[in-house]
Amino acid sequence: MKIIYLHQYFRTPAMSGGTRSYEMARRLVAAGHEVHIVTSSTDPDEALNDWYEEMVDGIHVHWLPVPYSNTMGFAKRLIAFSTFARKAGRYASKLSGDIVFATSTPLTIAIPGVRASRTLKVPLVFEVRDLWPEIPIALNVLKSPITKYLARRLEKWAYKNSDRVIGLSPGMCEGVVRAGYDASRVHCIPNSADLDLFAVSEKAGQDFRDSRAWLGDRPLVLYAGTFGFVNGVGYFADIARAALQLDPKICFLAVGNGAEYEKVKQRAAENGVLGKNFFMEPPVTKKEMPALLNAATLTTSLVIPNRALWHNSANKFFDSLAAGRPIFVNHGGWQAELLEEAGAGFEVPPDDASASAEKIINFLNDRARVESAGKAALDLARTRFDRSVLAGQLERVLSEAVQAVHA
Repeated sequence: MKIIYLHQYFRTPAMSGGTRSYEMARRLVAAGHEVHIVTSSTDPDEALNDWYEEMVDGIHVHWLPVPYSNTMGFAKRLIAFSTFARKAGRYASKLSGDIVFATSTPLTIAIPGVRASRTLKVPLVFEVRDLWPEIPIALNVLKSPITKYLARRLEKWAYKNSDRVIGLSPGMCEGVVRAGYDASRVHCIPNSADLDLFAVSEKAGQDFRDSRAWLGDRPLVLYAGTFGFVNGVGYFADIARAALQLDPKICFLAVGNGAEYEKVKQRAAENGVLGKNFFMEPPVTKKEMPALLNAATLTTSLVIPNRALWHNSANKFFDSLAAGRPIFVNHGGWQAELLEEAGAGFEVPPDDASASAEKIINFLNDRARVESAGKAALDLARTRFDRSVLAGQLERVLSEAVQAVHA
């Protein structure tokens, strides 16, 4: 198949951020397919102002410079989304292909996806990474009745014009069906574990520890991801404050960037933990993540208290599984249930930093449990979330969509 793969925020391992599209695309290439990624370059200093193409590990990547940052306000984000949707639709429609595969977010990726599908007269498979507009409505980001109405119309229009829909979690798939889509054409392919990438020696983690005078052999609790509003990383600093009184040897490290970075830093300073047991570092590339995770004793995936966010399928969660590191989350839902059932981690309350700190400390002080949870995490990665296995599932969904058209 020749696959036109639309993803506005495509990332390679040399960049920071999630690499699901890259990992899936390179496996599709290895399986004998031709993959064309249509995406944006978000560097605000990008010298070019038009499309350019490059080969990345056998993948044809078509880049359009469209400045974007997590620190942008809602209006500027909408401009970035609409600019890419308009130009990508025109560009992708000029490429020949057997199928169009569009992955959100943003939901506006459906616009160029549908346009290219109609122009080329080929099927469209749409992938849902977050339930939009359910989440922005629940978080009161979309406030006016008109914007809510338009967003819901766009969601239903995207599904209606798709031959298949893929969701990244059971809750996302249920949300697609609730919106009126045929359940028999919905497929759940969650985020995945890159086992080969994270199979590094203990030396990688030790080198990371040795390069930081504050760390040494202290237990390390790690958050590595976006500092966005929905992530609620400030709560991590609150947990560190409670932990400092109970067990000051435990370190908390937050790695990443985003709109809330300075707020989290200020909160940590006000809590009296910054530079004591709470530390912050800039984002790392995917290639650097294995050493970082290898150095960690316990990892976390956080969201603000809102049930709409329980269906998330965060990259950091699956990276931790691949690295064989225990995880704690501060929310319910499928990932919390998975961790508890497998013994790979645990859930802490979303609004009680003291209780959370106590639970974390009790876990870290039980070496046998830490070791057992790490093994359980790696076992989950191997048996449930192996990227190569899930890429095979994606290939089958795409192939079935193409075959159905020609049947």
